[in-house]
Amino acid sequence: MKLQNQKILFIVRTMGLGGTENVVLQLCEILSDKVNKIVVCSSGGVHEKKLHEMGIKHYAIPDPIFAIIARKRNKNLLYFNIIFIIYREQITIVHSHHRMAAFYTELAAPKEVIKVANAHNTFTDKKKLTQLAYRNTKVVAVGEMVKKNLTEYFRIPDDQVCVIHNAVKSFDGNSIPVEILKQEHTKGKVLIGNIGRLSEQKGISYFLDAAAITKKTHPEAFFVIVGEGELKAQLEEKATQLGLQKNVVFLGYRSDIQNVMSQLDFIVLSSLWEGLPLTPIEAFSVGKTVIGTAVDGTPEIIRDGVDGVLVEARNSNQLAEKMNYLIENFQIRERLEQQAKKRYHDEFSFEKLKQNYLEFYEEL
Repeated sequence: MKLQNQKILFIVRTMGLGGTENVVLQLCEILSDKVNKIVVCSSGGVHEKKLHEMGIKHYAIPDPIFAIIARKRNKNLLYFNIIFIIYREQITIVHSHHRMAAFYTELAAPKEVIKVANAHNTFTDKKKLTQLAYRNTKVVAVGEMVKKNLTEYFRIPDDQVCVIHNAVKSFDGNSIPVEILKQEHTKGKVLIGNIGRLSEQKGISYFLDAAAITKKTHPEAFFVIVGEGELKAQLEEKATQLGLQKNVVFLGYRSDIQNVMSQLDFIVLSSLWEGLPLTPIEAFSVGKTVIGTAVDGTPEIIRDGVDGVLVEARNSNQLAEKMNYLIENFQIRERLEQQAKKRYHDEFSFEKLKQNYLEFYEEL
């Protein structure tokens, strides 16, 4: 395929804060000077500004995830919006980033338009809808477990699905001190981070339970929670109830995740489910090791005892045990960090992502 002739439409739920939105921005950067045109449509968000800075047109559309439960008028609005954008912008490739977006693309796009979709998570619902959504679509799974879910549970043909791992850009190494972290580090505290949306998926409640257990053995442990979300007030209240007021800080949303991570001793990913999470990749990029729950695609990144540590999801006692282990064994932590940095360069660098997606698009 001659990329310079292609006009690509990316459809994503939002352009807010999240891993999927980050992938869309990465693809825009990778392809913007290789194709004729890129257009993005979403329900909007803070990253619209970045699209504007890149010279990429954005169309506001209804959120695809709500369209299926919305009134018929709203469903039709989404359907006709996609048709309108395809014809107005003379789109040749539609690349969707949500099953509902892929579903409406399947219904709306002319046969000559090439359909691509990214699968960012594993699912066990909407089986018939998913099969219809991906019926004539080349699917990019972000990990092997996501591909397995598509081919085995949803029966998507194996040759329709390829795997391209998520990635992050390298960190320039110039840390800008975060004042609270600097203060606690000066006091001799061990800084343990948990980065992610404050939602049920990320399992922060279990992390707090583990933090309370670890604090009893290691009062020098200081827990740093980065992110916003619907459970923030509830989690702050739980931290107080557990007596963690002096041992935990909620930093809120940060745009400088790698900078923050570089100032921590190690990271915890306490998720209950994942596709292929960015958090351990970001941690590896700054040479930090991760304790992660062994769910879905996480073990594709974290190799237990090699570059990180794996634990059961929802098991606060085991998580506390492993946090104690890394606090008490600096040399082991140092060895894991060295392997984590190597793992990032070998498998999860932005350069690797760019190479993989350019090859994928050229073969369409």
